[in-house]
Amino acid sequence: MSAAFKQVIENIKDLSPDERALVAHCLISSLELRQDEGVDEAWAELSEKRLMELKSGEVKGVSWGDIKNKVKGQDG
Repeated sequence: MSAAFKQVIENIKDLSPDERALVAHCLISSLELRQDEGVDEAWAELSEKRLMELKSGEVKGVSWGDIKNKVKGQDG
């Protein structure tokens, strides 16, 4: 196990949920053989926009439980 890997694992708990999501996205993206130009930038812009919409109250978040129930057909 490399020192860099150990450092990431040891410090992952100190990251916010948004930061951990971005790390996960970057890791998954790094596994792709071919990456479209501008995808990371577009993803980052969309993520920031969605976060600002949530923080401003423009949109309301939906719980994971509500999403699972809707997919299962138990709610609506």
